[in-house]
Amino acid sequence: MNIELVKVEETEKSVLRQLIELYNYDFSEYDQADVNAHGFYGYRYFDHYWTEEARHPFFIKVDGELAGFVLVNDHCYYLKGAGARSIAEFFVMRKYRGKGIGKVVARQVFDRFPGKWEVLQHGENAPSIRFWETIVSEYTNGNFEKHAAQTEDWEGQALIFDNS
Repeated sequence: MNIELVKVEETEKSVLRQLIELYNYDFSEYDQADVNAHGFYGYRYFDHYWTEEARHPFFIKVDGELAGFVLVNDHCYYLKGAGARSIAEFFVMRKYRGKGIGKVVARQVFDRFPGKWEVLQHGENAPSIRFWETIVSEYTNGNFEKHAAQTEDWEGQALIFDNS
């Protein structure tokens, strides 16, 4: 199985937009979001991924097929102003879950951007919490911090580490 992290080009925005709708549909179980009057969830910072230098959109491809996406940025809740990176969104389509793909992709993302990292998980999303705690613990050999994190929109936890 060939697992790739591929930068999303501006000409591919419509494909990523559709995948984000699938992601938001899945995530609405946790954040209770509703679609708008046009039937879309939308994503407020979508266009910023092609206008701001610190935002990086990637497709996840498995054997050449789209399997999900990852959005990386420097908008951190816990490490504000620390020059850290954050996994803004991470989505593996259901067909590809449970096969180790997310683990491979997470490692590829972390390796691509050495430095301080903040990885947040929504407090209601138990599968995400288990996934990220396992991945970050393995990736850092247990050398990470776990903190409670709260924003105006949600509560959860932040996993903090440095892979410089």
